[in-house]
Amino acid sequence: MSLSHVFGAMKRGALFRCPQCGQGQLFRKYLKVQETCEVCGHDNGQYPADDGPAYFTILIMGHVFVAPLVLFPFLFRLPLPWVAAVLVPAVVVIALVLLPRVKGAVVGLMWALREHEGHVPGQETELL
Repeated sequence: MSLSHVFGAMKRGALFRCPQCGQGQLFRKYLKVQETCEVCGHDNGQYPADDGPAYFTILIMGHVFVAPLVLFPFLFRLPLPWVAAVLVPAVVVIALVLLPRVKGAVVGLMWALREHEGHVPGQETELL
């Protein structure tokens, strides 16, 4: 399994496409994974993303919003209602935009890892 294979699957998932074929829709609602791909018939419902996407989204959001607060101390001198009026809507909007993309990437990663489950790539063995 190559890194380009894994990153390709993650990219397809982040673009809301089936990680196997890249053609079918991955989601049928905001975060609800479509059980089977309408193009290739792959069972995308078998990948339990659970809390991983939310964790990674929080991790990314922390770096995006906390780092500027630490690096630019003048932000602490601004009136709190102004800072809150800008930061709260920004955090909500960016989190809502980022969460389905991260979930798609996690589903793509799980597809890439499970595709090679049970055998070592490059070493095909005969069954007796």
